[in-house]
Amino acid sequence: METTAAILWERGGPWSVEQIELDPPKAGEVLVELGGSGLCHSDEHVLTGDLPWPLPMIGGHEGAGTVVETGPGVEWLKAGDRIIFGFIPACGRCASCSAGMQNLCELGQYLGEGTQISDHTARHHARGKDLGLMCLLGTFARHTVVSEANCIKIDDDIPLDKACLLGCGVVTGWGSAVNAGGVKAGDTVVVVGTGGIGINAVQGAALAGAEHLVAVDPEEFKREKSIEFGATHAVATSEEALELVRELTRGRGANVVVNTMGVGTGRQIGASLAMTAKRGTVVVTNLHNATETQVEMSALDLVLMEKRVVGSLFGTANPRLDIPRLLGLYCSGNLKLDELATRTYKLDDINTGYDDMRQGRNLRGVISF
Repeated sequence: METTAAILWERGGPWSVEQIELDPPKAGEVLVELGGSGLCHSDEHVLTGDLPWPLPMIGGHEGAGTVVETGPGVEWLKAGDRIIFGFIPACGRCASCSAGMQNLCELGQYLGEGTQISDHTARHHARGKDLGLMCLLGTFARHTVVSEANCIKIDDDIPLDKACLLGCGVVTGWGSAVNAGGVKAGDTVVVVGTGGIGINAVQGAALAGAEHLVAVDPEEFKREKSIEFGATHAVATSEEALELVRELTRGRGANVVVNTMGVGTGRQIGASLAMTAKRGTVVVTNLHNATETQVEMSALDLVLMEKRVVGSLFGTANPRLDIPRLLGLYCSGNLKLDELATRTYKLDDINTGYDDMRQGRNLRGVISF
């Protein structure tokens, strides 16, 4: 069939919205019509080369839609079902999935290949070439073919252009604070960078009961929004946050610091560690340039204060458990999704959407199909 998609043909280039050829789903795959897709910074990492994944590629990994057709062997999904994509597939059978670590499923090793998990070939084609898929999904398209391992079924009454946000940013941010950071009632928490992921770390920490919750972002708009999403304080720099945390905690420091900047740096890991309390945790969620290997921090401080630096992928979450749980919080009024979607775009306007992201105008831009 023919459909429309946004393709990145060259590093640093624009997203090109054009017609593509889409093959029908094969064994274990589904054809999905998209209803919404978030404009996540991770796709920008491919464009800039921070993630040097092969091109050409259809972007998008934060999406929700409706199943149109199922391939052979798919028994638990049918045409008409509404689903959210988990950007990391969860097979449910590997050692990680069996241990309750679906975010580390063995199938995740194929994320950067961009081809189908089942046979490592392409279903998407344009200009006579095979097209890769961002995180095996390619949600910047009106239709896509994906593995059933990436699909989480949801109720029919959830708006797809809001549900899509749970495919990456909400779960990643929330889980970074609650799962990886282990925020508890009465904690002091700092979130560094409050865009589409960090603002959800703020939401998670607030609902977990953080007493002091400091948002750090150079953009005034995002600092203001952070207060709306539960932060008790908002400052522009980590230097300001360090002094504020010392004042709030009488010098003890923050229990949890979550790094959710657009692009991480080794210097920021050290700055976050410096404002962390004894036995406190720095959660590194933001992506770093693939070639960065240096971290500036006090190793002596790390040891003597028993501090921890931990990485977090997809919010250290179990998507098949946590996505429905967070949808329940949304339906009960305890999770802000409507407020996350700062602006809505058509697929043809994707480059405008990413320019708005670069300029700090959005918490999350959303493509509505």
